Amino acid sequence: MLLRTTIAKQTKPYNVEYKVNPTQKELRELALQSIKTCVVSAYGNINRITLRKARMEKYTYIIAEKGEEDKYSSKIMTPDEAEKYLKIQKDFIEKKGTLIEIQGYYGIGNAAVPIQAFYTLDAANVAGMQQIMMFSREEVEGPDWNKRDFKPLFKIVFSPGLVLDDLPGKMAIIVDLENYVTYVMNSDYFGETKKGILRMLNHYFYFRGGLVLHAGAKSVRVQGVDYAVAILGLSGTGKTTTTFAKHGELSKPIQDDMITLWPDGTYTVTENGCFAKTFGLTEKTEPVIYRGTLDPSAWVENVYMNPDGTYDFSKEALTPDEVKRYREIFLLTGSDQAHVDDYISGKVRLEDVVDEYGTPKDGWDFVVWTQNGRSIIPLKAIENVADLHNLPPLKYIGILNRDEGFDAATPGIVLFASAAQAAGYFMLGETSKTSAAGKERGKTRSPFTQPFFPLNHRLQAERFQELMKGNQGIITWMMNTGFVGGDQLDERKGRALKVKISHSTAMLEALFRNEVKWTVDPDFGYLVVDVQASENKPLLEKVPPEILQPRILYERQGRLAEYREWVSRIKKEREEFLRKYNVREEIVKAILNVQ
Repeated sequence: MLLRTTIAKQTKPYNVEYKVNPTQKELRELALQSIKTCVVSAYGNINRITLRKARMEKYTYIIAEKGEEDKYSSKIMTPDEAEKYLKIQKDFIEKKGTLIEIQGYYGIGNAAVPIQAFYTLDAANVAGMQQIMMFSREEVEGPDWNKRDFKPLFKIVFSPGLVLDDLPGKMAIIVDLENYVTYVMNSDYFGETKKGILRMLNHYFYFRGGLVLHAGAKSVRVQGVDYAVAILGLSGTGKTTTTFAKHGELSKPIQDDMITLWPDGTYTVTENGCFAKTFGLTEKTEPVIYRGTLDPSAWVENVYMNPDGTYDFSKEALTPDEVKRYREIFLLTGSDQAHVDDYISGKVRLEDVVDEYGTPKDGWDFVVWTQNGRSIIPLKAIENVADLHNLPPLKYIGILNRDEGFDAATPGIVLFASAAQAAGYFMLGETSKTSAAGKERGKTRSPFTQPFFPLNHRLQAERFQELMKGNQGIITWMMNTGFVGGDQLDERKGRALKVKISHSTAMLEALFRNEVKWTVDPDFGYLVVDVQASENKPLLEKVPPEILQPRILYERQGRLAEYREWVSRIKKEREEFLRKYNVREEIVKAILNVQ
């Protein structure tokens, strides 16, 4: 029997000691005993500094035969190649001798999927995080859960210490969709176990008629009526911020990252916790996430700690003394010792190794603290969470697009005119690259804002169009959470405007209260706020007209030719991107605003 089949079928596939469903307290103790880069904060929670600072899609492989590349969104690895690495991982795990086993569910009710996750001891913190994100067996199965055999549908095998010298990046995430097992090797980043489960969930629910949306969800009460809002967006676009911000008379978060939409317009939840980006976090701007991150039950990843153990969520450039304090951790997480010591001694200065945006050269990442710090917060530690067993109907689905730089000309908010148009923009998944995607700057497109869908992304756009056609009462929209007219340097020069959280809140409040008079954008065919309409005067008192219609800014600054060039170029780029995935012609035409 193939090894991958054996691992999928056996509940204890490795010859090791299993620590089954340890408590959170036990997992914290294991993390501190086993991981030198885990430290306890002043708030009593654990902060791990990791080698990997983001998910590594380029080192992800789906097990498939040669010639089947077009079926999948990731690279493929042949079954024979996969067997080789699964055997290497099995030998590695059995040599270590111990595995943490976490049993739980993604989802509740009829949509609950049972999951078994295995972690070597050097991933004890990841096991603790993943346990938080799962619904427990007791929550799903009831009080007699421990009298039943556990029958997992998905499995994760996670071994961060296994270095694969013969593969690019010396790591691999190997995905067996046939058996629903994901193997993570040489990554200590929590996002890989979370994504591993969600990737399999995307595949499983797609073939049952649903579509998993990379979306936060919240319950909003407007004029005494409760309904749900889904907010899609790539990392760094403000999805979590928007999800936990107050809108209407009452807001209650439902989910931080993923929901599943079904043909009848209903939706189901996936996770029991929140995976929040912490850079720039303040109690004033994001009080719920801020207080949740400081809760002792939270786990934290890659957040800067002051000497007294408190967090600095806005730390960027590090002084030589600060690098000296973190020297051991930096060396343990792969920084070059000579570079570290040269910086500490003053031989190399900050300005020698960072560009005008503060981005470090390769090999000098340690001089600037990563902006991809994260916290994993149990939903029970989140204030005012909705009752997941009694959710309001879904009324709005929106996408967040963080514009920055020479591509920053998307209106602050738009309403889609058709299901095809909405499907096209969700398929484009446009935003500016952030720290979660690496150091590169500029526009990126991730189909449907969904880096978790393992099949050809065209299928997502078409499924979404079908779901929206069948549920025309759901309103779809898009919001720019970045800049208009440039980037942060242009803002300082007066050439660009930043879309602030207060602007986003005001735009969504007006949308949810149905207080916006819309007009058709002549270039793109979607609806934008009519800045000439008297009905929109209250909104214009809170949001500059240049954010609502960026063309106004370009015209006022004598940059109209630049705007027209952007319109022409962005349409061409979007068409090329959509045609690369062979999406329906109806969707392409909706994006190009042609009949």
